Amino acid sequence: MRNILLFIFITIALCGCQSNDEIVIGIAWRDDVKGNSYLGTYKAIEAIGAKPVLLGQVRSTDLEYIDGKVDGQHLDSNEIILHDDAEKIKSYTHLHSNAAEVMKDIDAVVFTGGEDISPTLFRNPEEWHGIEAERDYNPTRDVSDYVLLSYCIDNDIPTLCICRGAQMLGVVAGTPLIQDIPTYYAEQQIEYDYLHRYNKSNPAAVKDYVSHTATITQKNSLIYNIFKVDTLQGCPSWHHQAIGALDNTDAVATAITTSQGVEIIEALEIPNKRFILGVQFHPEIVMVKHDKKAENESDYMSYTATLQLFEDLANAAK
Repeated sequence: MRNILLFIFITIALCGCQSNDEIVIGIAWRDDVKGNSYLGTYKAIEAIGAKPVLLGQVRSTDLEYIDGKVDGQHLDSNEIILHDDAEKIKSYTHLHSNAAEVMKDIDAVVFTGGEDISPTLFRNPEEWHGIEAERDYNPTRDVSDYVLLSYCIDNDIPTLCICRGAQMLGVVAGTPLIQDIPTYYAEQQIEYDYLHRYNKSNPAAVKDYVSHTATITQKNSLIYNIFKVDTLQGCPSWHHQAIGALDNTDAVATAITTSQGVEIIEALEIPNKRFILGVQFHPEIVMVKHDKKAENESDYMSYTATLQLFEDLANAAK
């Protein structure tokens, strides 16, 4: 009997669950690693006992690069990828890239916040929004993120997409983006209340992440299973763009905010995958607030809830 128990113990030890310290979570390449989105993500991955790794840049073989950046011949005057080049990226995705090499030994990926996305990458390409104060594009990162995200989806790699990452998930899935939320409200003759980011034109506005609630709309969803509440409190938010309608795409909306009758998607998922989740808010900022013992830390979602989100990402990779 003792030998049988010993055999069972050894078998469990050898074949049992993978611990988080064996999980390697890649943070999608970005040329700026000083921002709070990157730092908070790194801290969150460390806090759950996994290993954070900044991934290498994913490049398309259909484009030319100079000093690591997409050559200007592929860009317009606003640093937006030209239509014909964007079509190549959308057509060949990771098939014409080094994505597989970059992803070697990586178990899961997080896409962080950042710049607006080239509107030529939308399934139905658009012109830029024309707002000079909001002209903020990074075409090299656009290519890297779009191609890598398509690789993660096709290969069922557990993936968490934050803010810009969530928008890129929508773009890869085929959704349009609302290119400027205040303009979107104005088109419906509704005054925007700056629920998702402070008002840049108001000198008295607090230049920090705003905090709002989000309603989970799908009980049978990753985001509900993670947070186990109907309403998420204290979502840290900083964005002027948003995910558009998800009709005829591979993604489903699983959380929203509603203000003055206008709905904005706060979470989307790709069904039938282990873990492909996009959140429009910034849970990783909780890590930064917690680390700095910020006075307004209590305005945002809890440290425990944030860790659970990253913990479930790691669990999906086991």
